[in-house]
Amino acid sequence: MALTQHEAEHDQVDVDALTAERFAKMSLVGGNDLPPIDPSGLPPGPSWPPIVQTMALFRYRHRFHPWLRKTYGPTYTVQLVPGGRPLVLFTKPEDVKEIFAGDPEVFHAGKGNSILGPIMGEHSLLLQDRAEHKRARKLLMPAFNGQALRGYEELVADLARDEVAHWPANRTFESLQRMNALTLEVILRVVFGVTDERRLAELRPRVNATVDINPVIMLAWSYPRLQQYGPWKKVVDNQHELDRLMYAEIRERRTAPDLADRSDVLSRLIREGMSSANPEDRLSDTELRDQLVTLLLAGHETTATALSWALYELGRNPELMRRTQEAADARDADGDAWLDAVMKESMRLHPVIPMVVRTLMKPTTVGGHDLPAGATVGPSIIVAHSEVNYERAAEFDPTRFLGQNPPTNTWIPFGGGVRRCIGAGFSLMEGAAVLREVLGAWNVHTEHEDGPRVRNITSVPDRGARIHVTPR
Repeated sequence: MALTQHEAEHDQVDVDALTAERFAKMSLVGGNDLPPIDPSGLPPGPSWPPIVQTMALFRYRHRFHPWLRKTYGPTYTVQLVPGGRPLVLFTKPEDVKEIFAGDPEVFHAGKGNSILGPIMGEHSLLLQDRAEHKRARKLLMPAFNGQALRGYEELVADLARDEVAHWPANRTFESLQRMNALTLEVILRVVFGVTDERRLAELRPRVNATVDINPVIMLAWSYPRLQQYGPWKKVVDNQHELDRLMYAEIRERRTAPDLADRSDVLSRLIREGMSSANPEDRLSDTELRDQLVTLLLAGHETTATALSWALYELGRNPELMRRTQEAADARDADGDAWLDAVMKESMRLHPVIPMVVRTLMKPTTVGGHDLPAGATVGPSIIVAHSEVNYERAAEFDPTRFLGQNPPTNTWIPFGGGVRRCIGAGFSLMEGAAVLREVLGAWNVHTEHEDGPRVRNITSVPDRGARIHVTPR
């Protein structure tokens, strides 16, 4: 149940209790309420122990997904911890369409994303289903509509301009590191609305530690006792510190004298709740915390990774670099369209997220397969973006997205249907704005080959997408 504003005025002890309660409540992957499943009727898949399949899916995803499709066909089953829960992955666009168009009362994304629960919390847009998800999405949508995005763009450009102004000339460095720093600053200022340098300095390391979680740590959330030890305890302790900072920011924002004039997402959500006569439009501090963390994790590293891959690929191709610099200089509709295409092709060639998942609440037929309640289904983004659907799939070619869209349900970095990422427009706007500032100031050259490395639920450039920059 949502907390009232009075109840949400927590002291430090109360915040610690809330964090501990969240970890205790959200640590069981898949939850306790899913029925047992007979795997004999499921599509084919490996017979390895669930822990081995789970590690392969998380740690070696970029080889495991294509191998699964090649070995078992377009639909296959992986069994995951805890308890060998089945995950059925689909790779045909028509099957992907069925999943995205599925009844949200049956296809639950919340349970499918439950591994994120200890960090994001039960009120997270990614973890809610049914009426709760519809309500949260309705409250968040105005902060990401076209008018709001246009208001954010100038601040994003200012932050990007300041970032690239401090780059060292004639030096080689990891673009991922710099893009992570920049997109974190964007999130903290545009979404959280934090401007106090002291609090920014406190938040940055806590957020970075939250993002940089090893997949082994995430899997261990299925076994709460581990949270008392070593690296698992370190993650929990970091969450306590981050929560204290976030609740403090939320409390202070509610009474900020300039609340009416602020345009950041947090201020918008608080203001809308205060002005509405409908109690359903008011988010408690705990709800605000969960949604802000969701926006942070969903919008920080993903966009940074797509940007770093874009710079890496442009730096490998002088002709594409020249064309993209011309687009950055033009600052017109045609230039914007090209920068948008560069970002989309980066997301296609280098998927940041490996798959999109839904858990079935009742027996359902998907792609001709009769599946039981409790099974998790979803498209493999890694396979969808590959040669299965694209000619010359290994080639970086932004013209695939210039003046046209790829075939339906073959480009799915933001998911689809009613659960399509609410920040998709923001991510593409931010990417284009950052590319415009970077390429307006620098020539970019790529000096080292790179490939994907699993970081948590995301994949990032293994060597940081190292680039060498020279002034234009």
